[in-house]
Amino acid sequence: MPTQILMEPTQGQFDLAVDTFKLMADNTRLRIVWALLHGEHSVNELASHLLVNPAGVSQHLAKLRSARLVNVRRDGNKAFYSLPSGHVRQLVEHALFHVDHVVDNDLVECDEASHQSRGQG
Repeated sequence: MPTQILMEPTQGQFDLAVDTFKLMADNTRLRIVWALLHGEHSVNELASHLLVNPAGVSQHLAKLRSARLVNVRRDGNKAFYSLPSGHVRQLVEHALFHVDHVVDNDLVECDEASHQSRGQG
């Protein structure tokens, strides 16, 4: 269901949205959130899945957590991370859907251009 914002966002809301995009504009953080779309994971599970150092994953998760883009659940000395709401899921899915759409269109445009340059258009 599309979200409709009825009132003009405040400058502060725009600033927070920009901060959110900046946080998500990191390859590792985006991959972490993508993994969390599929369920709750520990730091070590995420590190293993992403083939990166657990300490680095922890630092990225701390930034995501401070921006309320992930939740943490503690079980003894282990921490498990998940997404807090459908909003974060939608943000990531829409961004990746857009990229997929752009790539598909670029492939079609490149194919059409190559046909035209060879006189096949």
